[in-house]
Amino acid sequence: MQVSPKILVIGSRGQIGQNLVESLRERFGYDQVIGCDLRKPAAEVGPFYQVDVLDKDALKRLIEEQGITELYHLAAILSAKGEENPQLAWEVNMKGLLNVLELGREGVVEKIFWPSSIAVFGPNSPQEMTPQHTITDPTTIYGISKLAGERWCTYYWEKYGVDVRSIRYPGLIGPKGLPGGGTTDYAVDIYHKALTSAPFECFLEKDTRLPMMYMDDAIRATIDIMQAPKENIRIRSSYNLAGMSFSPEEVFESIRKHHPSFQINYSPDYRQAIAESWPASIDDKYANKDWGWKAAYDLPKMTETMLRELSHHYSIKITN
Repeated sequence: MQVSPKILVIGSRGQIGQNLVESLRERFGYDQVIGCDLRKPAAEVGPFYQVDVLDKDALKRLIEEQGITELYHLAAILSAKGEENPQLAWEVNMKGLLNVLELGREGVVEKIFWPSSIAVFGPNSPQEMTPQHTITDPTTIYGISKLAGERWCTYYWEKYGVDVRSIRYPGLIGPKGLPGGGTTDYAVDIYHKALTSAPFECFLEKDTRLPMMYMDDAIRATIDIMQAPKENIRIRSSYNLAGMSFSPEEVFESIRKHHPSFQINYSPDYRQAIAESWPASIDDKYANKDWGWKAAYDLPKMTETMLRELSHHYSIKITN
């Protein structure tokens, strides 16, 4: 009989964390998954501890006391927020990861997930179908920290045998949680605005295409890579992951098929330069070959799902 893992999710109150905790509990059991974050939840959300990932000793005590075997480390300062305070972003993103990797090296935890991002790519990376192995020259502190993190993950695997696994998330879109300071967050906010009848002010140009993914796909990929046999995980930096690519205008038009009166205005800001340094589409053939990854959502399916799910919050009937 296979024993369910005991799981800790660091950053459990973030956009990804909330969805991941729920999915992990559905698969492995409610009490098998513990949330951890700097912020306390407003209401009871199951087993939860308020711990700072920068406090390695406190984190170690929690892992040992709870018998944690698998750790998902999601706590980070994202791209746009990172540009406002680069030193803090580096401190949180790097020291947090190194604390977790050290706990893996010390044998405190058996398996670690850490997310990288398309932000590791830059202006000299191929823009279309960006390959797994290519130039990585990030222009943001978020991207720099993610690229450094990929090298640390590879180092700890090769030198110490730490079983750390990673995927490069594209922009993530889901109905749970609000935008958290990322450059791709316009693609979350636009659905909320569509259901409040407010015009959407987009901080990117209308034709700026970026790789995106519906949250359900991202969560499935995250769990699948962690449950794959160790010998299947051949890339220990971070796997490319693809879902769909679209521009603000394309997602706007997909929403207008359901809400014809919806309006958008374009007011590009500093995030436009960040977006222009990132790929337009991603080649994820290694993830497909090594652990069977394949996205389930395209833009029309995602738009229909987002509007339906969010309509429960806004008490709006969705038209077809």
